[in-house]
Amino acid sequence: MLDLKQLREHPDVVQKRLNCRGDYPIQPLLDLDRQQRDLEKERTQLQARGNEIGKRVAQEIKAGADPQGAEVQALKDAGNQIKAQISNLEPQEKQLKAHLETLLLTFPNLPSPSTPLGCNETENVEVRRWGDEFRPPDPGILPHWEIGEQLGILNFERSVKVAQSRFVTLVGKGAALERALIQLMLDRQVQAGYIEIMPPLLVNSTSLTATGQLPKFAEESFQCAQDDLWLVPTAEVPVTNLYRDEILAATDLPIYHCAYTPCFRREAGSYGRDTRGLIRLHQFNKVELVKFVHPQTSEAEHQTLVRDAEAILQALQLPYRVIELCTGDLGFSAAKCYDLEVWLPSAGTYREISSCSNFGDFQARRGNIRFKASGQKGTQFVHTLNGSGLAVGRTMAAILENYQQPDGTIQIPKVLQPYLGREVL
Repeated sequence: MLDLKQLREHPDVVQKRLNCRGDYPIQPLLDLDRQQRDLEKERTQLQARGNEIGKRVAQEIKAGADPQGAEVQALKDAGNQIKAQISNLEPQEKQLKAHLETLLLTFPNLPSPSTPLGCNETENVEVRRWGDEFRPPDPGILPHWEIGEQLGILNFERSVKVAQSRFVTLVGKGAALERALIQLMLDRQVQAGYIEIMPPLLVNSTSLTATGQLPKFAEESFQCAQDDLWLVPTAEVPVTNLYRDEILAATDLPIYHCAYTPCFRREAGSYGRDTRGLIRLHQFNKVELVKFVHPQTSEAEHQTLVRDAEAILQALQLPYRVIELCTGDLGFSAAKCYDLEVWLPSAGTYREISSCSNFGDFQARRGNIRFKASGQKGTQFVHTLNGSGLAVGRTMAAILENYQQPDGTIQIPKVLQPYLGREVL
């Protein structure tokens, strides 16, 4: 959520930074804020006058005035008129405040000053590449879904019967490979200092609002019809909300969590894209990294988060590149974001496998997650960060293609061999 104080004091700066993201005029926000504050000021002044009249009534009676006399009654009438005015103003003020908060929820985060300017993904900036030497030279490599079906480890056809399209059933060593990848990712991130979390897979609307999925992306999520519960689109949502409405001690920071969960997304608006394979499913597994940090260390923590996600790709020896997203391609809640894109040789292109975002205080403001330093007055909002470490299905897809052998087998990455107990699929 945007900072109202910043909006009031630096509207031109805020509008300029929002213009980098699209059409988000802030004048309606400023108008509502001014109206609400004017009503608040009027109510406060009336309350002060009412309190003063109450004191005068007590003083007059104490001085010997007749409690039923005309003078005292006139004061009481004036006080009652003020109470009536206040009663009339309070619901108006409450309604304006609710309208303002609802409108605020539709505005994205401000891009970081260091985020590259650009209109769309074509203007993203490549930061670095790793592992070009591991690219298979054979241009006839089979797509991961074909080799997976040939090996009998992926079954899409029967998944349609059980559910619908964009689901997959992992069979035999396919299921074992997925499980091994999850365990590898969790083991590595725990070694890196993350505390493992196994959160609920159903979350309430307040949780989705805090992390920025609601109200804007309601159509992207699966909702339980009879409850205020939604299937998690990512572990970012339940893990971030573990600390909602809490005041942490500054000494508690930083907090690092990693979590494996299945993730559920409708992929609304993406039909026709990646309709085959493991790239864009309604249900997929992911290991997520979530950080709660002090604002002063936020940028450095972001770089470390990216490196922690990269470490998994390097351990698996999968070629990838790091892309810094421009302002026009940022996610709704992100101030700055790096995507990791793994090489898929069958398509001859890189595909996103992790998105590592710094949200600044945007999510913390929506979720009221604060911290307080010892001996200091007041609180501050924490900064939240998260990134995939990694999307498991896409990692499997990359292994099936990058480690594909001419005889149709799949060499298992060395780091995974102890988990699977074999060298080849």
